[in-house]
Order: sequence, then structure tokens, then C-alpha cells
Amino acid sequence: MDRRKVLKRALILAVPIMIQNGITNAVGLVDHIMVGSLGTEAMTAVSIVGQLLFVFALALFGGISGPGIYTAQFYGKGNIEGVRASTRMKALIAITVTAVGVAILFFAQDPLIRLYLHGESEGINVPVLFGHAKDYLHIMFLGLPAMAVTQIYSSSLRETGDSVKPMVAGIVSVVGDIVFNWLLIYGNLGFPQLGVKGAAIATVIARYMEVSVLVIWATAQKKRHPFIEGLWRTLKIPREISGKMVKKTIPIMLNEFLWAAGLAALTQCYSTRGLEVVAGINISNTLCNLLNVVFVALGYAVGILVGQALGAGEFDRAKKESFTLTWFTALLCCVLTGILIALSGVFPELYDTTEGVRSTATGFIVVTALFFPVQGILNSLYFTLRSGGKTLVTFLFDSVFSWAVSLPLAQILCFETELPILGVYAIVQAADIIKIIIGGIMIRRGVWITNLAEEFSEEKVTE
Repeated sequence: MDRRKVLKRALILAVPIMIQNGITNAVGLVDHIMVGSLGTEAMTAVSIVGQLLFVFALALFGGISGPGIYTAQFYGKGNIEGVRASTRMKALIAITVTAVGVAILFFAQDPLIRLYLHGESEGINVPVLFGHAKDYLHIMFLGLPAMAVTQIYSSSLRETGDSVKPMVAGIVSVVGDIVFNWLLIYGNLGFPQLGVKGAAIATVIARYMEVSVLVIWATAQKKRHPFIEGLWRTLKIPREISGKMVKKTIPIMLNEFLWAAGLAALTQCYSTRGLEVVAGINISNTLCNLLNVVFVALGYAVGILVGQALGAGEFDRAKKESFTLTWFTALLCCVLTGILIALSGVFPELYDTTEGVRSTATGFIVVTALFFPVQGILNSLYFTLRSGGKTLVTFLFDSVFSWAVSLPLAQILCFETELPILGVYAIVQAADIIKIIIGGIMIRRGVWITNLAEEFSEEKVTE
């Protein structure tokens, strides 16, 4: 195996994803700074709603990722009808997840927001914060259908080797978001000054810009993407293949949902130490998410490349590529650790908030940075296991661990000890090293290696 070729193929896939996600997160950074200029209440309100929408986004991502395993393997085998079938399954799942997600967030919005409002911090007006959160959430509902369609198209394009179109669509979205934020948050150029509501409206507009560019461009290039031709003539999927996809999808969707819910629960647990902790985590996440796009994108590339190798029946190549990309990711994460630590004392100063919030944010950035290599390795291990269809294993490996180990550990440390919040946070992060040991053993033994595409011929997926 030529490692340089492997890294080149991975970077061809991953770099556009990095650029897209990096720019998106950079806009998130600008958004947070803009909203943060309105006060700590506004910034914290957006952060709380962001936690709730993050759970929805990962449930959607998980639901679409199940059929995505088949998309990559079908493409590796050259089965275009299989790619169409798996994309249609994504659409059915996305419709269901969006409908259920909107219903839950709408009817349970008050208790969900209040979960984060138990702690007390000087200078924060809780009723004002609560009002901002509800205003922001109500407008953000309008953008969820656009998010769902974007995920369907971008995932299938990436799994068939094109990550450029999603990147360009993302850049268009980012530019729109920045412009409309500037216009609507502050009321520039004669636009109304809407504050938090303006930030939400800008995000919704940007999402519809993104999905428009993506769908129109992909449809205009059907020759390059043959699975687009006739894709929506029907949503019918042969029972045999749909049943198998659903079996793979349910554990992934549950995993992503429960993992995101676990992170939200962890933040809620940390918030019992004061609302300034929520604000500090929000500032830390804004910066750290700007750089974690590197290992997230490489993990996605690992899943696609390894999945295509499995679909082609090249099992030894799949295993070697997984190890090469995992260690490459870990090396890059070490570099990112140094960058984050260097920025940890500077970045929080950009926010118009209290000195206590800034100090807390600096601490969270440093701790998160130290565990970047751990998270990078875990991400690659997760996508490798998932590429072979071992969705139940990834469910146990990821979300079950979060709820059975990480969250109880955080609760014990928060409620039963006087340990400072940064100490609690560091210990919970360190617990993930256990997963690296378990995942590494599983990858080395090859228990994840499965060719799912060989079960279905071109004829079977058109029945």
C-alpha cells in the first residue's frame, strides 16, 4: 500500500469538507461574537438552543448515515441503482426525523430550555435569557426542512466521491449568513434591528441559499452524477434492501441522538455549577469547533474510503488504510492542540461578558485542546467500525459509553464533590481513553470487515 496515495485520496475528500465546515464554524464564531455583543443573556440563550438543535442535527445525521454505509459500498461496487435506493431511504428517514424533531422541540420547548437555567450567576437576568431562547428557537424551526434536504444531497455526493459541491454550497450559505447577520442583528442599511431574532432569521435564509445551490447544481450535472437521473421518480425501495438498511440505520440514528443528548445532558450537569459555566463552554466550543473540522472531515473520509474498499472486496487494503488515516489524524490533532492553547487566553477577550466567564472559557479551551488527539483517534475508529456496517457495535462504543460512564461520572463529581468544574471536565474527557483501547483492539482483529454490497445485485435493488 502506498501511504502517500492513501493520504492524497483522503485529503481530496476531506479538504473540501474541512473548508466547508471550517468556514461554517468561522461564521458561527462571528455569529457568537455578534450575538455576544448584545449581552451575556443573548449569547447564553443562543448557546442553549444550539444544544437542543445539535441533538436534532445529529439524529438526522445518524438516520442518513445508515443508508450512507450502503451508498459508499454500492458506489465502490459500481451499482448505481443501489446508490439511488439508499438515497431514497435517506429521504424517507429525513422526513420522519424532521417531523418528530419539530414536534418534540415545539411541545417540550419550555422544560427543555429550563433544564439549563438552574444555576445562578451574578449579572445574568434569567427571564430575559429565557425569552431570547424561545424567540430564537421559534424562528430556527423554519430552517430545519432545508437542513434535512441539504444532508440528503451532500451525503450522497460525498459518498460517491464529490465533496466540492457541498463545499461551494456551504460557502454560499456562509456568505449569506454573515451579510444577513450584519443587516438584521444591528439594523444596518435600513433593515430592522432584531437582535437575537435577526441572528435566527439570517441562519434560516442562509440554509435555504445552501440547499438551493446544492440541488440545482447537482441536478444540472446528472451525467457526472448518474444516480440523480430518475432519483425522485419514486420513493419505493425493494423490501429486502429497505429492511436491511433500516436494521443498520436504527442503531446509528439512536447512537447519534443519544450521543448528542448525552453531550447536552453533560452541559446541563456542568451548568449546575453556575450559568457562567454554560457561557464559558459556549465560548470554548465556538473556538474548538473551528479546528475540530480537521478530524471530523478526516473521519468522514475514512468511512467513505474504507467503505468503498470493502464494497470492492479489498479487505486488506481497507484495514491498512484505516490504520494509516487514524495515525495521520492523531498527528494533525497534536498540532491543533498547540494552536488552541496559544489562542486560549486571547479568544475569550473578544466577547462582551464578565471576567469570570472569560476565565472559565480559557480553562475549557485548554482542557479540550489537550484531549484533541484522543477525540481525533476516536472519530477515525468510529467511522472505521461503521463503514463495515457494525452499527450495533458503534452504538455500544459511542452513546452507551456516554450514558453509562461519562454522564454518571460527571454527576458524581458535580454533585458529590467540591472538585472545580475544570477538574470535573478533564476527568470526564480522560474517560474516553478507555474507548480508544477497546476500539483499537476491535479494529486490529478485523471484526468490522463486511462487504454489504455483495448481497445485492443491480437487479435486486430495482425490483
